[in-house]
Amino acid sequence: MEDKRLIAFKRLLDIMDDLREKCPWDRKQSMQSLRYLTIEETYELSDAIMEGNLDEVKKELGDLLLHIVFYAKIGSEKQAFDITDVINGICDKLIARHPHIYGDVKVNSEEEVKANWEKLKLKEGNKSVLSGVPKSLPAMVKAIRLQEKARGIGFDWDNKQQVWEKVQEEIREFKTEEDKGNQEKMEQEFGDILFALINYARFVNINPEDALEKTNKKFISRFQKMEKQINAEQKDMHQMNLEQLDKYWEQAKNNEN
Repeated sequence: MEDKRLIAFKRLLDIMDDLREKCPWDRKQSMQSLRYLTIEETYELSDAIMEGNLDEVKKELGDLLLHIVFYAKIGSEKQAFDITDVINGICDKLIARHPHIYGDVKVNSEEEVKANWEKLKLKEGNKSVLSGVPKSLPAMVKAIRLQEKARGIGFDWDNKQQVWEKVQEEIREFKTEEDKGNQEKMEQEFGDILFALINYARFVNINPEDALEKTNKKFISRFQKMEKQINAEQKDMHQMNLEQLDKYWEQAKNNEN
């Protein structure tokens, strides 16, 4: 009996063939036009994961899978690659990057796996350990990935205390430049503070991107509750001072508890 996973995947491929042939919108699409839509779908998946909504995660994964199949279809039309090449390519890479599973390499920890992964990437032709980090990543995510890449080859702090001292050092350097009024240096030092804090977050097993997004959501929730209460009392936020607004903020905050 044929594997139901293969049946489902073939069904998607057949639908993609139909859409590319018969649908005016789908016929018009190119890799360039799909790019921004793919980025949007990726962020929608991220939202679903952050909200813990598994039903939405399933739906968004389907949308991303459609995009992968769409790109592969366009690739086949250009006689550059098809979905078989895409799948075999990732299979070959995974086997090559996991010699501790498919070869005779021995590893004792996750860190050794990561270190071997980076060494293998360099052997495959990557000019730098950091070359696999996309340039267009958001700055915070990019910082996380850069630090993880550096850690993979042993370029890292020994303990979290060292990192915390670095955070404090960067804050002092920022204050020095702020006192001087040097805007350009202030920006540089502020970036160093953020980079050091991201490093510290890694040492205490916190994903700073997730942490900041949760704080964003919390701020939105409290602010909107504050707006709702002020509107219910038929008051105008624009006419209120900070002290008055802060009372409603604290009320919204206390209602969460």
